[in-house]
This record gives sequence, structure tokens and C-alpha cells, in this order.
Amino acid sequence: MNAPTSHDHLVPVISQRDIPPAFVEALKSRFAANCSTAQVVREQHGRDESAFTEVPPPVAVVFAENTQDVADAVALAAQYRVPVIPFGIGSSLEGHLLAVQGGISIDVSRMKKVLSINADDLTVTVQAGVTRKQLNEEIKSTGLFFPIDPGADATIGGMSATRASGTNAVRYGTMRENVLALEVVTSNGQVIRTGTRAKKSSAGYDLTRLMVGSEGTLGVITEITLRLYPLPEAVLAAVCSFPSIEAAVRTTITMIQIGVPIARVELIDANAVRMVNAHSKLELAESPMLLMEFHGSPNGVKEQAETVQEIANDNGGQSFEWATTPEERTRLWTARHNAYFAGIQSRPGCRAISTDTCVPISRLADCLLDSVAEADASGIPYFLVGHVGDGNFHFGYLIDPNNAAERETAETLNHKLVQRALSLEGTCTGEHGIGLHKIDFLVTEAGEGAVDMMRTIKRALDPDNIMNPGKIFSY
Repeated sequence: MNAPTSHDHLVPVISQRDIPPAFVEALKSRFAANCSTAQVVREQHGRDESAFTEVPPPVAVVFAENTQDVADAVALAAQYRVPVIPFGIGSSLEGHLLAVQGGISIDVSRMKKVLSINADDLTVTVQAGVTRKQLNEEIKSTGLFFPIDPGADATIGGMSATRASGTNAVRYGTMRENVLALEVVTSNGQVIRTGTRAKKSSAGYDLTRLMVGSEGTLGVITEITLRLYPLPEAVLAAVCSFPSIEAAVRTTITMIQIGVPIARVELIDANAVRMVNAHSKLELAESPMLLMEFHGSPNGVKEQAETVQEIANDNGGQSFEWATTPEERTRLWTARHNAYFAGIQSRPGCRAISTDTCVPISRLADCLLDSVAEADASGIPYFLVGHVGDGNFHFGYLIDPNNAAERETAETLNHKLVQRALSLEGTCTGEHGIGLHKIDFLVTEAGEGAVDMMRTIKRALDPDNIMNPGKIFSY
């Protein structure tokens, strides 16, 4: 992989497809007020939280209210060979939502029904537009919860499409482990179902796993069946400050290696703490910090916390503070989830180039500390947060989008970081997906042969390349 240039931030040069006027008229005829060609609506659906800034919006937006709406929109798009881009709430960081070949955006945010709750089996089935917060609000009376928490109040459809994870993954896994079955609209408008509510199956190809993480390139996810978990009897959160990032990382590695069943362990560097304090009106010590949460029985939680506190003390941990009430815990985790926006607001007008590497836990210190040294030496403002319990961390390089030199420096830092992670048997993306930004990295990580196999699957299932084209790899 060649070193990045000042042009690497641009969307890959892909010609916009001609959209026949008859197609737009057919959409308006079928969907009436649920189809918009208004400039402001199109622009809203033609951008996400990525650093890509100059991409034409989709030609139209369809607001789907059920699976049949999605199927009809895709069938029309297939008839005219027009690209289709699924849209949830627009929180993607890798350019997944951008209409790089034109086409239409199918917005599933109105598909917000929780279709069935099977508390005895610990499962729930929802439409794709249900968000994680809505889901947990609707099932809380059952004594169950859905733990996958990527920070943003993302839709379950979008979380499935990108194979999201987040702060609870160290204990509960990612969307890969927690999606049991899907309903998907394929590239010709056909509706298929993958998987069942059974906890395991050996029936044929695992199409559910194929679709989870496919980033809208193989179909539009319309319904999802998920695993649920009992609400823990006791929950305890804690924050602990450290004299260095290395001390915090060593604490994390030790607690994972000795088997402490911690539910969440998040690293926040001093830059991020400073930005969070300003954004969320907190007074956290502005030094590297671990934000932790323990789930279980009262005695179990107490034992876990005491063990971690001993490990932290051995590594110079200070100011170990507990948050026992729901209000205190919510305040801390809300501040953590707002770290990205706190970073953006710390430099008005900036954009963040976000990294997403993940490495084996034993190699976390090797990868992270060298990357911190490079970021410090670069002069680029940045913040660092990470789900370090599973080896996943994020730099947010804060750049002036109009400053080519800053953008090139940030992309160079990201390039070096990914190379380092891959050399340590890690991955270029732990949870954000490939989208546009990491296409070259995927080839380096997986190899040409594996990417060719992915491309073969794509061509078999989407021969006209209408499903979110230009993402993951070139067609």
C-alpha cells in the first residue's frame, strides 16, 4: 500500500450514473409524499459523520414505512438500474451513506415497530428503524435489555449492516454474536429471511452472518431478530485516573488476562477528558482515565471492583471514584458517548478523521503507545478513546477540512496506525466498517484473493451493482 497523498481524502472517482426522469416519476407515483426530491432533504441524506465533504446528494429520498415499501423501491431501482443506499440516522463515520454513483436513499427511520418480544426465549424482533435506546425503553418492563451500545443512538438496521459493537462488547460481544435472524430485500426487490429464533443452526450457508457487516452492498435489512439479556442484579461504575496512558493500558490488559468479567472498560486520554469536561460541564481529572462498569450479583460486582482497584493501584491508579446510582452512571456514560462531538466542538469548523483499529489484547500497548507518540509529534489536535477491553481504540484527528496539509498529515497518521495494527495481527476496523475510507486497507488486510471472493459474492447477488455501490471494494 503506497503512502497516502494529499488527494486521499477525496471520494474515489466514480462516475455518477444517469438517472432516467421516468424513474423519479415512477417513484413519486408509487410513494407520493413519502418520496422527496427537495434539495435540503437530499443533502441531509447525502452526508454522514465522515470527513468526506464534497459528494453529490442522492437524486431522491424514499421514506419507507414497511418492508413492502422497501421492496417496491428496490424493484423500481432494479428496473432502471439505479443505485440504492439504505439510510438509518446518518451516524456513519466511513462514508457508507454517500451517493458516490448517484441513486436514491431509502430512509428506514419510520420503520420503528418492535414486532415481537419473546421474553422466555430472550429474543426480540424489530423493524430496521428501531434505535437501540427505543428498544431498551420498550423492553425494560420484561427485565431484559439489549447490550450493544455503539455510542450513537443508531438504528438496529444500521448496526447490523456495519456489524457494530461499542462499549459493552468486551462482555456481550458484537452484532455478529447477537443477531439471530434477518429479513432482507435483495437487489431485485425479493424479500428473503435468514436464520431463526433458535440459538444455533447447521442449515446451509450462514446467510445471516453474510448480511451482518455487508454495509448495504448485498441488500436492505428490514427486520432483525436479536438476543436479549437479563438486566444485571447489580451495576457499579467507576472512574480511575492514571499517570500515563501506558499505566491505564497495562491495567486493562491485566484485568482481561486474569479473567475479570468486566462489562465495560473505556480508555479516555487527557485530551478527550479536557474536551468532555468542557462539553458536558464535568470536573474530571484531566489525565488518562479508565471508565469501567461491572455487572452481576451484589457480591460478584463488589469482588470484581476490588480486584480491579488492586490492579489499578499497582499501576499508579489514583482517584478511584464510584458511581452507584443510575443517574451518576448515566451522567458518566453520556459524557463518554459525547466524546466525539466534544472533540468536534473543541475546534469550531473542524472535521474528525476517525481511526478504528483493533488488535489482540496482548499487543494493545505496543500498538497504542507508538501511535500516541506519532500523534503528539504531528502537531495535529486529537483525542483518543477506546473500548480497550477488546483491543479496539479510536483516534479522532481534528483537521481544518480546507487545509490540505492537515488532512494529509492526519491520513498519514491513520495509514501508519493501520499498518502497525495489521503487523500485530489486528484489523483496520473493529466496528465502523470499511465504507469508502478503508477500501485500500481491506486489500492489505484480507489479501487480493479474499477480496476477489467478496467481489464474486457481490456480483452474484447484485449483478447490476445497484446496492450501495462503491463501498467496501471497487466492483
